[in-house]
Amino acid sequence: MTTTLVVLTVADIVLLIAGLAVYLFWVGTLLARIAANLEDCAETVRRVNVHAAAIVPGVSHINRTGGVVAGALPLLYGMAEEIVAGATYAPPTEARPPARPASGTRRSRLHDAVGFAPR
Repeated sequence: MTTTLVVLTVADIVLLIAGLAVYLFWVGTLLARIAANLEDCAETVRRVNVHAAAIVPGVSHINRTGGVVAGALPLLYGMAEEIVAGATYAPPTEARPPARPASGTRRSRLHDAVGFAPR
């Protein structure tokens, strides 16, 4: 009986170690893939930094220009309000007559074909 328990215990330990080895191999594969992706990302970040280095000096100029435009907005808004107040559209108040064709009225031959004579 004790021999069976020893054999089963050793078998359990061997299966546990084999399961852990498979799990660690799987985790190692995933970590290697993540490391490769992070290396690619680091290279992309380096390229972005190189490209952004050419843009950085112009950003301060853009910010100054934006500040000037933002400072002028209240003045521009007031001028636009004056323009709109003087150019407000007032629709005509008299009723328009019905539209007539440019060529005048036309007699249809369809009425003659069916024997209808309009007044």
